Amino acid sequence: MSEGSVTAPLTVAVVGSGPSGFYAASSLLEQAGVDVRVDMYERLATPWGLVRSGVAPDHPKIKAVSGVYATIAAHENFRFFGNVHVGRDVTREELTARYDAVLYAVGAQSDRRLGIPGEDLPGSVSAVDFVGWYNGHPDYADQAFDLSGERAVVIGAGNVALDVARILCSPHDRLARTDIADHALAALRTSAITEVLVVGRRGATQAAFTTPELRELPEFTESGVDVDPAEVAEQPGEEALSRLVKRNLAVMRGYAAEPTERGARHITLRFQRTPVEIRGDGRVEEIVFARNALTTDADGWVSAVDTGERETVPTSLVLRAVGYRGVALDGLPFDDRRGVIPNEAGRVTGSDREYVAGWIKRGPTGIIGTNRKCAAESVGRLFADLDAGLLRRHDRGVAFDPVTEIETWLRGRQPHLVTENGWQLIDATERAYGEGAGRPRVKLVLTDELLDIALERETASR
Repeated sequence: MSEGSVTAPLTVAVVGSGPSGFYAASSLLEQAGVDVRVDMYERLATPWGLVRSGVAPDHPKIKAVSGVYATIAAHENFRFFGNVHVGRDVTREELTARYDAVLYAVGAQSDRRLGIPGEDLPGSVSAVDFVGWYNGHPDYADQAFDLSGERAVVIGAGNVALDVARILCSPHDRLARTDIADHALAALRTSAITEVLVVGRRGATQAAFTTPELRELPEFTESGVDVDPAEVAEQPGEEALSRLVKRNLAVMRGYAAEPTERGARHITLRFQRTPVEIRGDGRVEEIVFARNALTTDADGWVSAVDTGERETVPTSLVLRAVGYRGVALDGLPFDDRRGVIPNEAGRVTGSDREYVAGWIKRGPTGIIGTNRKCAAESVGRLFADLDAGLLRRHDRGVAFDPVTEIETWLRGRQPHLVTENGWQLIDATERAYGEGAGRPRVKLVLTDELLDIALERETASR
């Protein structure tokens, strides 16, 4: 290795600009005694991943973590390259040839399916699509959802299911004070839905809600929550339950014991039901559930067992919120069952220059803050590999300038490159629109519109 390459900066490409990507960038840039340069690649024109396009618009406190990411982005050794699709505009082989290491933080971009008859009928949709739609994700901006029926059914017993139900039931004037996408706000204003039925396969004890999200439902929807007392009745062995489960049960038992007045729209929680068929003549008209009994194995795992009893529920909209799923990247190994890239504490199995962090590493688990520890572990493995000689820096010599040469190459591949400055223009524009409307921001949702702002192209006034 040449003398110049020893003192050259360690160059790392981070693919994905969500929480795990930014936390990985932070860990890289905080390494003492190592000159690290981080370039972040993002398929969209805007950063922040699920903080921008996944966190519900009525949860601004959670979105406030974006301030941390803005601080990371301001680091002198950090660059943001938006509107670059790795796999189309540039290849992973080209990245590994130009960077000492590449870390993929691409999240889980797809959803899990139910695998039942009728799942593809119009009116049966993924919560991933619905969340992207109301959050202004460009991929989902042109979608339409039928809100003309009186009941919507959400399959799932986690926070995404509660988010979807809450947005469908929230009063219009409350949503109008958030950064929800304008097209979603307009559609929800004329919604005919009066009930959102949230259904879990196992029992209330196994639901994956977090207590604050469960507790806030009456306040946010201005309505009571319908819980069947029999489904939250006390059971033997509850003293062994976790504190979280005990808190959740207390909230749900409160809803069951002291029903509050229903508003214009309300949420119903039901458990021990598995969808087995969606029916309809050309579109969704009803969903059939199997009623389940619960069994516990020797390890304490609770399973749902079909009792043979069936329940049919009329509905015109079914939203599946049964989990996100990672998507394979060309050329990298992929665990199709788990939906992750196989790795050893963050290093991609079989690779000597590629790493992963976040959901594509561990699966769609945890909260936003969980990604900090996950990313730190991956970066720790990267530097351990560097110290052990398993990760070898490119021998480029002193003539190579990663700042100018990489950007020149990249602009040749993507002329409409969005840099950190371009994102700042988008951010300022959205906030200015929001200030005039009494909202935190008014999101721009069309890619061309975003690029017009970021690239300072002439556009018609909004």
